[in-house]
Formats: sequence, structure tokens, C-alpha cells
Amino acid sequence: MDRIKNGAVPGEPVKKDENSRRGNWGNQIEFVLTSVGYAVGLGNVWRFPYLCYRNGGGAFMFPYFIMLVFCGIPLFFLELSFGQFTSLGCLGVWKVSPMFKGVGYGMMVVSTYIGIYYNVVICIAFYYFFMSMTNLLPWTYCNNPWNTPDCTGVVGTPLANATFANVSAVVSGLTEIVNRTKRTSPSEEYWRNYVLNISDGIGNFGEVRLPILGCLAVSWVVVFLCLIRGVKSSGKVVYFTATFPYVVLTILFIRGITLEGAISGIKYYLTPQWEKILDAKVWGDAASQIFYSLGCAWGGLITMASYNKFHNNCFRDSIIISVTNCGTSVYAGFVIFSILGFMANHLGVDVSEVADHGPGLAFVAYPEALTLLPISPLWSLLFFFMLILLGLGTQFCLLETLVTAVVDEIGTDWIIKNKTYVTLGVAIVGFLLGVPLTTRAGIYWLLLMDNYAASFSLVVISCIMCICIMYVYGHKNYFKDVEMMLGFPPPLFFRICWKYVSPFIITFILIFTVIQYKPITYNDYVYPSWSLIIGFAMALSSVICIPIYALFKIAVSEGSTFLERLKNSVKPDPDWGPALQEHRKGRYATTGPESVEVRPLKEELKDEGKEKLKKKETEKKDEIGLTIPGSNGSTLNPTPSA
Repeated sequence: MDRIKNGAVPGEPVKKDENSRRGNWGNQIEFVLTSVGYAVGLGNVWRFPYLCYRNGGGAFMFPYFIMLVFCGIPLFFLELSFGQFTSLGCLGVWKVSPMFKGVGYGMMVVSTYIGIYYNVVICIAFYYFFMSMTNLLPWTYCNNPWNTPDCTGVVGTPLANATFANVSAVVSGLTEIVNRTKRTSPSEEYWRNYVLNISDGIGNFGEVRLPILGCLAVSWVVVFLCLIRGVKSSGKVVYFTATFPYVVLTILFIRGITLEGAISGIKYYLTPQWEKILDAKVWGDAASQIFYSLGCAWGGLITMASYNKFHNNCFRDSIIISVTNCGTSVYAGFVIFSILGFMANHLGVDVSEVADHGPGLAFVAYPEALTLLPISPLWSLLFFFMLILLGLGTQFCLLETLVTAVVDEIGTDWIIKNKTYVTLGVAIVGFLLGVPLTTRAGIYWLLLMDNYAASFSLVVISCIMCICIMYVYGHKNYFKDVEMMLGFPPPLFFRICWKYVSPFIITFILIFTVIQYKPITYNDYVYPSWSLIIGFAMALSSVICIPIYALFKIAVSEGSTFLERLKNSVKPDPDWGPALQEHRKGRYATTGPESVEVRPLKEELKDEGKEKLKKKETEKKDEIGLTIPGSNGSTLNPTPSA
């Protein structure tokens, strides 16, 4: 029966779920937009531009796109095809080799950590968004109760009815600002002394910042409401959350390039320093940024693809989403550095002195630059609204990953029917675990989780996933699974990348991460040793799931010897394969353990040919029996003509 690209049978209503029990995306646009929203996050805005200018400007683009082609897109395609083939989340897919189910648990642990602190970042963006609803941004001047004597603003003293023409005129203390050995901006003091009211160390929690706690509650409520019906509701929300950030980026870009000094900022961002091409650190940063930016090994890609229809062209989707993600990073760099170039021009300093990354860019450098613009609250509203949408797009998938894993693992009709309660439960737990991050020491813990909980552990998980699929389950088996699903085998380039190139690059990232390791710091604050031990414990907590579950599975598997139990523990589960019976054809046609034994396509075609040959022989015998009197055909042995 012929099928269209999204897997629907011609004449069937397009919106009808192929998997009625589990559900599918309303259409493929929803899947693509959700995946774009998942991959395109805060890191595209606050990390990539910084890495680019730090690693040779335009020269960094070369290794960046090389890593995209040889690592990013192949890994993205691998995870999408993995989830789509079985229509299961990050736990269920390991029926492919049950001993490796610990990889799925590791993905869940990583997604939990990221989901906790990511929503705290979103809630701070919510707070800044609400605080921008005013005639004068509160971080514009140094005449507030939270400011210190070191505070020096870039727009002088408050002036009524100030216009863009006289903004530069009021920077009367420019020389003093440049020559000052220690200058703190009003935006930095607003961030540290008012928003965070930061304590003197990671061990001094202090009180909960109630405004931040309230915004955290708002953030979790928004995420829950958008996921209240799973992909059915989030698939509709992403039409806005995944597209509107590009509208905001474009508005800010047009405004940015019209400012004085913007071109110098963009030049600083893009000017190639070709000598850095030979620096291994540049290649390591490029590989790491591609890997982390696309969200590989988080479990989200597998989960999102599991709601696709079986014959969806996920190969095409992986290329579209990966290229869109990386293009967004480059585009965001133009937006950020046009504004920072304008700010550097006003301060009379180099762009490097105002450029920053991470929270420092989002909540200090960029907000300060916005105070120089006319109608600054408007631009601030747009900027923080964009950050909120970028964060929510990723957060949707993180939460759905955890919910889908729980629902698929339990698998009863009741849990599937009441999935909303699971979503609510996960959201409540996520909110409660995020409360400590809203204390005065919250920023220290947030950065600790960001640097350790979701760093080298992701690389280890991704590497083991490649080894399991390509070498334990078998690359030939997997290539045939993909061919059965898509209607064509994976292109030769992707087969080579999956088997050799991508695992090599992942190993390179792991080695690079270890060699380049430096203890985390926050501005001048050095983290104590005990906090670093906690950080490593968080990193290991996801990786340790893999050997623990492997040993457990070997112990409970059938067999009288260790080798027999090991062999049985890596065999595909009898249920491994397409979720729906209508798609379980060829070697998956039966429900017993034999269904997972691989038979080459040539043998299947050969068997079909034999059946046709027997049918022709029978028809020919019947025909002879009718034309030759007295003959029953029993003595005839006709041979078919070639």
C-alpha cells in the first residue's frame, strides 16, 4: 500500500493518529518546530557568540561547520531514527539491547538536572521581563539603595525627557569610567545586589528570594499548561514559541546595525584569526558547542521522534533542524555584537571589555547596553521575551522526556489515560527541587549544575549509545531497520559517520573536556573543594546508571555461566521493533524471539521468488491437465523459461 511522506495512508484523514494508544504529532510541522525549539536554546544566544570571538572570529566558523557535518547531523539523525523506529521514549528504546537500559536512565538523570536549573534561568528572564514594564529600567542609574560607591553608569545622572541625541552628552564621566581600576555597572549591581542578593559563598544559602520564587512558580505553571495534553498541546504552542524568537532577533538586529559602533562590534565578532585554526582548543570548543547545542544524549530527541508516524522522513528533518540550529547561533552573534559594539563605542573601550557569555551576557552586559537605546524598556521587553521563549522551547522537551519515560515504562492503560497527572507530578517535583536555586546562594548552585551535571557525562552517554547500536546490536541490523522505516537505506556518508567518524569525534570531545578541565569560578569567587566534589558526584550520578543496570541485567538474565547471561542480556527483547503490528513485517512479522533474528533482504526476496515460482508451476500443471486428455500432470516436470 502506497504511503505519503508523513506515514498517512492516502484517503485517511491526515490528523488521525497512527498510534491511537500513544498518540502522534498533529503534523510534521509541529515535530520540526518542537525540535527546533528544543535545540535552539539560551546557549545559542549567550555562548556561541562568545566562543566565536574567543576562538578566532570568522575562523571559528570553519571547524564549527566541519563538526556540524561530521558529528552534529549524524548524531541527530541517529537519535531521531532510534526513537521513531520503536515509538518509545529514552527508556523503552533500549529493548534493542536490554543490558544498556542504564543509558536511558542516565539520560533521565541528565534531563532532570537540566530541567531543574533551566527553569530557574527562565524564571529570572520572567523577572527581568516584568521589571521592564516601566518608563525607566531600574538598572539604568546608580542612585538606588542597592548601589555601591563603585557603581558608575554609562548614561550619567537621571534626566527627564532624555533623547537619543543627548545620551552621549550625558556621559560626562567617560574618562573616569575608562581610567577607573574597578568599575561596576548599575546593571551588574542590580543583578548581584538586588535580583540575586547574592551571598558570600555557595554554603551560605540565606533566605529565599520571594520574587524569584514567584517567577519560578509562574514558569512551571506555563510549562505544565503547555504540556497538559502532551504533544497535542505543546505541538500547538510551538507555532509561537519556536518562531517568534526569530521575529525578535530580526527586530533587534535591524535596530542594532543602525547604531553607531555596531559595525566595529560585528567585525570583532567575525574577523578571522586564521592562525588559531591549528589550535586544538578551537576544534574542541567547536565540537563541544555542536554537541551540547543540538541536545544530543539528553533523551529529548529520542522522545520527540517517538511521536512521529513510522514512515516519517526523519533523515530530512534531522538536516533541517540541525542547520536551523547552527544558523540561529550565527545570526544571534550578529544581533549580540552589533549592540555590544555600540556600547563599546560609547564607553570608548574595546569590544572585548564589554563582551561576556552565560548569565553575564544575558543579565548584565546586554541589559546595560539596552539602557543606551531610546525607549529602552521596549527593547528590554523584547529581549527578555525572546529569552523566555527560547528557554521554554527547550524546557517543554525536557519535561516531556521525563513524563514519556515514566509512562512508557509503566505502560498500563490507566497511566496512559492519566498522563496529565504524571506531567503535573513531575512539574511539582521540579518546582520543589528548584526552590534552593532561588536562595541567595542559588546562582552558585545553578552554575555548578550547568558545568558538571550536564558536561562530560553527556559525552560518555552518547559514546556508549553509538557503541551499543553500531557494534552490539549491529550496524547492518540497524541500517536495515532504517531502510524498512524510511524506504531507503541511510546514505553511505552517515553509515561511515555512525560507525567511525562520530564516535571518534565524541572521544575527542571527552579527552578535550578532561584535558581542558579547570575548577569552576564565578567572577572572583573560587568554589570550595567540597562543592566540586558534589559537582563531580552529580556528573557521575548519570554515568553510574550504565554499569549498575548492566550488572543487574546480567545477574537476572537466563544462563548457567556468566558468558551465557551476558549474551542473553544483550540480545534484543522479543518486543523490539516497530510498535504497531501493521509495521512489523519481514523479520519482525512474528512475535517470538525469532522476530529479532536478522535475515538479509536478498534472502527475503529469494523466498518471495520461490513462492511465485511454485505458484506458476501449479498454474502451468493445471493448464496442461486441461489440454492433455487423460493426464493428471503427475508425471510432468516442467521447467520455467528464463
